[in-house]
Amino acid sequence: MPLLHIENLTHSFGATRALRGLDLSIERGEIVALMGANGAGKSTLVKILSGVLAADGGKISLNGHAFAPRTPSEASSAGIGTVHQSTDIVGAPGLTVADALLLHRFAEPSTPFFVSRSSLRRQAQAMLDAAGFSLPLDRDFGDLLAADRQLVAIARALSGRADLLILDEPTAGLSGDESRRLFDILRQLRSTGRAILYISHRTADLEAVADRALVMRGGRVVRSFGRPIDFTSAIEAMIGRRLQAARPDARRQAGGLVLEMRNARLMPTSVPFDLAIREGEVVAVTGALGVGKSRLLSAIFGVRPLAGGKMLLDGQPHAPRSPAEAIASGVAMAAEDRHRSSLMPAGWPGQSLAATISLPHLKKWYRWGFLISERERREAGQAISRLGIKASDPFASVWSLSGGNQQKAVIARWQAEPSRLLLLDEPFQGVDVGARSDIIAALRASNDRATLIATCDEEEAYEVADRILSIDRHTLQPIATANKANSGEHA
Repeated sequence: MPLLHIENLTHSFGATRALRGLDLSIERGEIVALMGANGAGKSTLVKILSGVLAADGGKISLNGHAFAPRTPSEASSAGIGTVHQSTDIVGAPGLTVADALLLHRFAEPSTPFFVSRSSLRRQAQAMLDAAGFSLPLDRDFGDLLAADRQLVAIARALSGRADLLILDEPTAGLSGDESRRLFDILRQLRSTGRAILYISHRTADLEAVADRALVMRGGRVVRSFGRPIDFTSAIEAMIGRRLQAARPDARRQAGGLVLEMRNARLMPTSVPFDLAIREGEVVAVTGALGVGKSRLLSAIFGVRPLAGGKMLLDGQPHAPRSPAEAIASGVAMAAEDRHRSSLMPAGWPGQSLAATISLPHLKKWYRWGFLISERERREAGQAISRLGIKASDPFASVWSLSGGNQQKAVIARWQAEPSRLLLLDEPFQGVDVGARSDIIAALRASNDRATLIATCDEEEAYEVADRILSIDRHTLQPIATANKANSGEHA
């Protein structure tokens, strides 16, 4: 008898059918990869299993018993542990890391009314030690980077006694060492008879840990693969077409200099470096977490100043004191965590696709303070066509879109107005191969600006970039030239 068995599961959001008769089984003691393009129904399935949504139809059994959780607490009590892709529900500003790690336990009936701070810290430290992660227990959760919030979510899920652990993009933003440690823990859990449903767009992750892979498309499981997993066929099943070469054609010769950094230092003690990016170029910066990728982009975007050296934008001094100044000078940026930095909260005014695109341009588009919806509708409609955004209409809630389509909306925001330099921090995080291809095509189609991308994934860097630079200890060095025509250029 399988641990989890699903028959003919259905769910719709209005006229949109997210699940169309899904069948799935998972045995004890196996790691099953769930693959699928954004919008295939993966997140809907996870929310149903986690008690966030109720299924419209079909049957689910867990441990041989009917399973239809009405709340996340019911799902957890029944033996389901979930790490969602978004970490906003893990903690909140004002809570410490220790508080966030133990937040779920405060609602348990067995929890004492009074809990000492020292006891809380001991329990939280034990959870981190068991997961092999290192985090400052007293730091405010709201001040954590996206990767550190992900570590909190994973450590909390691993501390439970779930029979089935669901991980949705768990290594997004994790370093290589942290990912390998997580894989070791998952193998240990598998050996104890627990099952793991692992959702990821990173084939390297799936190759490392998955016993088999299921592919979803259109709300159903359409293919199943055993080890060794044929990822080419799996990706073709995901997107419903033959997979073309991921590497785009080399662009034409780059134009004039857009950004120059001379003798720049990101930290007072870091080694100075030079950087030059030309019009029409896409340059990627890769490196582990905490080595300076985001700090580099932040300095260019006016979030924090350089520790030394100078920058030139189109030959003019560039030292923005704020993102607003950077935007006014022609620099645009999509930050690492789109949920916190680029999207208005669900239910708030401005959380539609059209408003997401127009938000940073309001002062320019509506000089007299009157919002004209037709301008927003036109820009959103063009973005839907240009980037292949799957949305019911330009004023659909951005939170009704899949992760890849949300990211396309963020990219579209900065394509709505001309810019000289586009900065993208981990733009492919949680984005499937089909959406990634659309975004790459859009980025490389522009020859009137330069693009600088920060990513932990060198494979992603190779797919999109003309040049690839490595960053370590807050300094840059060239490691590859994707476009051979530019092989003689310096960093």
